[in-house]
Amino acid sequence: MKLTLYTSAFCEPCMQTRAILAEASRLVPGASVAEFDVARNVERAEADGIRVTPTVIVSTPDGDEVFRAEGVPTLQQVLVAAAKALP
Repeated sequence: MKLTLYTSAFCEPCMQTRAILAEASRLVPGASVAEFDVARNVERAEADGIRVTPTVIVSTPDGDEVFRAEGVPTLQQVLVAAAKALP
């Protein structure tokens, strides 16, 4: 299960989201977090339809998106999405 975080420089909500995803990955065995700065990963961000930061995408191991949050998600939202993404 993959947690993808899109961020930008000087983004206070991005720091909050980073902490939430760190806690979620600690609580969910097999979860991995990948972080991408939109300025350094323009093509990837465009391909994923990123319009704001932070944006979190939770995906299954096969890459199917099960959850997307624009802005800071709650830990509960991420954990529920993670449960849906687990095989």
